[in-house]
Amino acid sequence: MRVGQNPTKVLKTVNKPQRVTVAILNHIPILQGFYSELLDVLGCSLSTARSNAGMDFDLLVFDNASCKQVQDYLLEKYQSGEIQYLILSNKNMGKGGAWNVMLQAAPGEIVAYADNDVLYYESWLAKSVILLESFPNVGMVTSRPYHSLPELYSSTVNWAENTPGVKTEKGVFVKEVWIREFLASLDRSEEEILDDLSIEDIRITYKDVSAYAGASHWQFLSWKKTLLEFFPIDLSKPMGQVLRLDEMINKAGYLRLMTDIPYVMNLSNTISTAPLIKTTNKINQSSLFRRILETPFVKSPLMRLYHMIFKLYSNRN
Repeated sequence: MRVGQNPTKVLKTVNKPQRVTVAILNHIPILQGFYSELLDVLGCSLSTARSNAGMDFDLLVFDNASCKQVQDYLLEKYQSGEIQYLILSNKNMGKGGAWNVMLQAAPGEIVAYADNDVLYYESWLAKSVILLESFPNVGMVTSRPYHSLPELYSSTVNWAENTPGVKTEKGVFVKEVWIREFLASLDRSEEEILDDLSIEDIRITYKDVSAYAGASHWQFLSWKKTLLEFFPIDLSKPMGQVLRLDEMINKAGYLRLMTDIPYVMNLSNTISTAPLIKTTNKINQSSLFRRILETPFVKSPLMRLYHMIFKLYSNRN
């Protein structure tokens, strides 16, 4: 038999979610090796996402089976009110499995997704929302121009070239320093960077708002109703299949766009590289030591040992 009356029955109103949900996927299984600085990276990402947004939002974090220290850190952020929605998983669901939960759970009309290693610049969210709202039928907006695969934005180019009032320009427009800093953060070689710099940009202007063709699943904004058309998504492996979302959005005819200047940056797995990404060639000029490490007879056994150690420690959490 019930004792007393449920006090919530007297409430007349409830708190409504913000229009935008920033949804960040986190996975830090250990704090050694590759992951040794990732808690600092995560902290920088959460901090700059909030301080540089330029508009209000709710923050949702999905933790994909991180170690206890990381989950404790997120719980502190949740209890202090810095995170509005925190989902903790005790098993690694892979990126697709995590997407199925977090992107469908996000309560906002607009979802701004990102991996846990993104650095955010001033007004990143406000400027990206303007782009999302200015163009019709947008499926993805990435808050940085870079060169993505042309086959993944073919619907965008087709729309631009066949819609009256849309200006389409082809050429080299994205600043070299923007391309260099982004590719350096991914540890690309100078040869790879030079190849990328030769790729043609496609700039699209619609109602006086400019964007570049292309987008990426590592960071994007989308309408929640649009994302629901593609979920649940079947991605059985933790990594390697995530291009399927890009492919499906393009195939469905949605636009995939990038802002005309960088509002986000990839930190990868270390804070210490952040100041260095502003430089140019020197980042990718390999030292003698590194060239030795990259030789097959040295790299192969070291990588096998690394993967053995990673499996051993990650399976303990």
